[in-house]
Amino acid sequence: MLRVSIVTIFPEFFAAPLGLSIPARAAAAGSVSYQVIDLRDFTHDRHRTVDDYPFGGGAGMVMKPEPFFEAVESIGASGPVVLVSARGRPFSQSDAVRFANEEHLTILCGHYKDVDQRVADHLATEELSLGEFVLSGGETAALAIIDATARLLPGAMSDLESARTDSFWNGSELSAPSYTRPAEYRGQRVPEVLMSGDHRKIAEWRAAEAERLSRARKQRTL
Repeated sequence: MLRVSIVTIFPEFFAAPLGLSIPARAAAAGSVSYQVIDLRDFTHDRHRTVDDYPFGGGAGMVMKPEPFFEAVESIGASGPVVLVSARGRPFSQSDAVRFANEEHLTILCGHYKDVDQRVADHLATEELSLGEFVLSGGETAALAIIDATARLLPGAMSDLESARTDSFWNGSELSAPSYTRPAEYRGQRVPEVLMSGDHRKIAEWRAAEAERLSRARKQRTL
């Protein structure tokens, strides 16, 4: 079973999402457990302070290192300790597969302007980002990582083959387009090959479409 520990100043942020859909099904199947840790429980002043002014001056507040270190030490973290950060490398499907094979995953959620660099350098084992944009806090990114990971666990999905045909399952390749009923809607028809019943031709069409979309995506990112 995968144990997921989330360190945050907003523990209530996770209550509803982790109790819904795939993350909840994975937990009900006994494949994952969630532990949400309130970072403020590891402060030592009456105001439960988790941030302070940056050395050297500048705008914004920086999250202090002590609460993060003490929180992670309190849970006996093993396995990856992920700091979600705009400086991190992009999170990918291969990361989700890797995390799904771990026994313990810890995610650190930053907030305010930044997190003290000592957390990244000496506590986290890696920094991950959702892309080249900035969120108001790491909680949204943490949920994305958890969802992508939990759906790969036993019991999370009724049809694991569905996950195997997802985009990015095999490296950077996208999946082919999908269609369902009705066969025609507002003058737009489903490709005839998908209704032909010829499984070989359908597989060839899907492979060709996946290659076309993947090639177009790569060209857009160059």
